[in-house]
Amino acid sequence: MLLPRLREGMLTDNPIKNRLLQRLSPSDLAVLALQDRIDLPLRTSLEQPGQAVESVYFIETGVASMVLSNVGSKPIEVGLVGSEGLAGIGIALGDRNGVLETYMQVGGSGYRIAVDLFLSAMGSSPRLRELVLLYSRAFSIQVAATASANGRAKLEERLSRWLLMVSDRTGPSFQITHEFIAIMLGVRRSGVSLALAALEGERLIRASRGLITIVDRDGLIEEAAGSYGLAEREYARLLAGAQVDDSKH
Repeated sequence: MLLPRLREGMLTDNPIKNRLLQRLSPSDLAVLALQDRIDLPLRTSLEQPGQAVESVYFIETGVASMVLSNVGSKPIEVGLVGSEGLAGIGIALGDRNGVLETYMQVGGSGYRIAVDLFLSAMGSSPRLRELVLLYSRAFSIQVAATASANGRAKLEERLSRWLLMVSDRTGPSFQITHEFIAIMLGVRRSGVSLALAALEGERLIRASRGLITIVDRDGLIEEAAGSYGLAEREYARLLAGAQVDDSKH
């Protein structure tokens, strides 16, 4: 896995799984006033285009998709986020208006923080502000890599990249339907079914009743033909110098 895994921080009796929150000292965490995790079931809406964003979400488990829907065209995923980041990043850049539709494509859990509290915390904690801005940069690179893959890569390559990105955030097995993948990739369901069958025929994945398991990760990376890896390496580079300061614990 290219996305780095850090040791878990602690919030009362709950181990923190979000990789940005893991990098905060207790005093920095305190300004966020985190409460108990909330459930984020499949298809939970986190942001709607044209509507004011009311909360940001530090994802702990599961995966959220950012989907662009243009009039007259199929919706397509332009970015995704799991435990490595947060949903609602536009707030940190001064935009309170939703542009993309953001919802959970793999159900999970996370911390929901009201926008005003989040902005106040960023003003009080230089550490939090640094991490959020670094993540914003990493996410913009992911979006650019997705645009490149959507414009240049074959369907099997795009699908391989997408499966790798989801597995980075969920583990090697996850529940997803062919229909949902088709929406994410902006293609027909029949095309997804054929591409999945091809990857399964090469013994790269195993797919059954909506459950997909990565069998040969290295082979799937090779199948992605260079479309996977850039965003993951850049995330690791950007966050490498933002380790938690143990002296503050």
